Amino acid sequence: MVRLFIILFICVLSFFTASSQSKVVQISTNFGNMKFRLYDDTPKHRDAFIELANEGYYNGTLFYRVIQDFLIQGGSKSSKDAPPGKRIGYGDPDKTVDDEIIAHYFHKKGSLCAPRQPDEVNPFKQSDISQFFIIKGSVHTAGALDTMELAINRPIRKKITDKFFTPEVRKELKQLKEEKKVEEFRAIANEVKDKIETEYSLHPATLEFSEAQREAYTTVGGYPELDGKYTIFGECISGFDVIDKIASLNTDKNNRPYTDVKITVTVLSE
Repeated sequence: MVRLFIILFICVLSFFTASSQSKVVQISTNFGNMKFRLYDDTPKHRDAFIELANEGYYNGTLFYRVIQDFLIQGGSKSSKDAPPGKRIGYGDPDKTVDDEIIAHYFHKKGSLCAPRQPDEVNPFKQSDISQFFIIKGSVHTAGALDTMELAINRPIRKKITDKFFTPEVRKELKQLKEEKKVEEFRAIANEVKDKIETEYSLHPATLEFSEAQREAYTTVGGYPELDGKYTIFGECISGFDVIDKIASLNTDKNNRPYTDVKITVTVLSE
């Protein structure tokens, strides 16, 4: 009886362990293979990508858009058997997926991402899962990340400051200072300061890189300018050298490599 219980326990444990394992796919090319772990908390993209991969949808397509220090993009069906010089890379409106943009995923090197149409025609940021792109990026210094934060945050703070620190308030504070009314001066100044800091802290567009982002962007590299704008649904676990090889290829005016990089996507674990 005890033996039977142990066997059943092991079977149940194995089932849940297998169920909790991340899905892994392999993207094979004539320049080598890359393996990617798909994220479980982006299930719409994960499942749609696996479904298309199992159908062979991506097989025979190209990495048709390659930009060194930025990305390699492929999967578009218009790239299959495309002759040299032909403009390719059109998406498939029937293969859109609702966005799953999650703050703790960012565009470090090897991130597997879904492209999408611009906000003007796609306000809900729906992804086009008929294609995908992989981040190459570059390594940034801590100072460069600081500069990015300042470039975004300084204009936001100035706009909020101007909203509360109006000419009328300035005039009133100047008069209180001249009259040496210290308590009144401090009361108004602190109130204005609190309003500025509160609105600034709640502003959705401010930029502050997390420790994880800073660690990644200053070591393996990436492309932080895309953070928060696209769905990232997986990451490279092997084959980073293949990303480098493809990203370094010579390209035409449309960023298509002169040497075709053909794709085969295989689901290794479901």
